[in-house]
Amino acid sequence: MSALQGTIINAVAVVVGSLAGLVLPRMPERMREVVMQGLGLAILFVGLSMGLKTQNFILVIISLALGGVAGSLLRLDELLDWAGRRLEAAVKKAGGESGGIAEGFVSATLLFCVGAMAVIGAIEGALRGDHTILYTKSLLDGISSMLLTAALGIGVIFSAAALLIYQGSIALSAKYITSFLSAAELDMVVTEVSAVGGVLVAAIGLGVLNVRKVNVVNLLPSIFVIAGLALINSKWGLLG
Repeated sequence: MSALQGTIINAVAVVVGSLAGLVLPRMPERMREVVMQGLGLAILFVGLSMGLKTQNFILVIISLALGGVAGSLLRLDELLDWAGRRLEAAVKKAGGESGGIAEGFVSATLLFCVGAMAVIGAIEGALRGDHTILYTKSLLDGISSMLLTAALGIGVIFSAAALLIYQGSIALSAKYITSFLSAAELDMVVTEVSAVGGVLVAAIGLGVLNVRKVNVVNLLPSIFVIAGLALINSKWGLLG
């Protein structure tokens, strides 16, 4: 239970924030536009700051390319869209308002799950019992979920389940995986995973700003590709 404590609180924060976003007065169009622009800029800034911490840009580029190929072959975007449509259908069947659930669910899931704090926070909580990172992430996600729900609707609240599964899986498997890694290897893997995650977060920011819609979902395998490449590189130094 201790390993999952931070993750559970994080998921609860998203639910509470989403509910708060529902009870807020409906934003006027001009206010909504300004809020989304501010949120988009913040997401873009966070993503870029994470991405620039990489120690090997070549690994990041290769990972994004290979991950994009894998995601396209697996049709991950279609799978996530399907999940969003199923949520819309379920809400509609229950008599609720279903409009926009898919967009809110997909956008929030990517924002809350793709990033350094999700990975590092889950590992820190599992290995050291220190949930400080996830507590901080909970505050940020709670505020973001409130703003996203006010702008995109109830779909955001369902991202809490995806967050719980994603971070929970990392936390539960952390002790097993890290038993095979030295401190230096673990540090390199986490750094590069965070960098690729930052690039994907920046892509989400571009979408929120309506600059460019990037298929972030199909790029998600890049996170697993970079983990493998970073580990190989730390052992044999094939790419510097």
